[in-house]
Amino acid sequence: MPEIEFRSDVTVELVRASAHDSDVLFAARVSTQGEQTLTKALLEESDAEAAGKGDAGLINYLMRDRHGSPFEHNSMTFYVQAPIFVFREFMRHRIASYNEESGRYRELNPVFYVPSATRNLVQVGKPGAYDFLPGTAEQAALVDQLTREASAHAYASYQRMLEAGVAREVARIVLPLNIFSSMYVTMNARSLMNFLSLRTKREGTHFPSFPQREIEMCAEKMEDQFALLMPLTYAAFNKNGRVAP
Repeated sequence: MPEIEFRSDVTVELVRASAHDSDVLFAARVSTQGEQTLTKALLEESDAEAAGKGDAGLINYLMRDRHGSPFEHNSMTFYVQAPIFVFREFMRHRIASYNEESGRYRELNPVFYVPSATRNLVQVGKPGAYDFLPGTAEQAALVDQLTREASAHAYASYQRMLEAGVAREVARIVLPLNIFSSMYVTMNARSLMNFLSLRTKREGTHFPSFPQREIEMCAEKMEDQFALLMPLTYAAFNKNGRVAP
């Protein structure tokens, strides 16, 4: 049986992108009076301060007043490795394209997620306003031990069925949600901002969110790439309370 690997991190890589602040500007201008100049129509609706700041002002105006469609004319594709329970949360966002590796067609690798020693373990509060606090040393040790034991036992059962000639699509049913999977996810900036608004916890957010830590780890890495690709859009997103337009 292959050696089991345990990870406490996730992988997010930007594999391709066609995403620039200029994409937002072109889309906004052509929707009114063409691309030649910064349109009077937009300037008249925005404030004088925005008008004086050119491209940054226009993007901020679009974000602030939630003119969302200009933020859709771009594309980012990420390669993600994370435990399956994270992917189930990803796919609640029906605003992206996903292709995930298939346990029907290939044997799944024995890579399992185990929380790090710094991961909060205790949930307090009420639905919609939970806080997560550090656990005791005993709780952390228990989580680590039982996660490793359950993962190893489940993968051994998986291997026994495969060796007996059972189809992969059947054998995989014994595997736990903390086994790693991989996928490509493609989305535009508007969709990504919606994802980030829900899957990160930040001070100054207009609508506070309380994401599970593991999907927040993915969101943070995606946000880093977004900030590099579209700095004016990213700045306006933060300035306006991290609300997707």
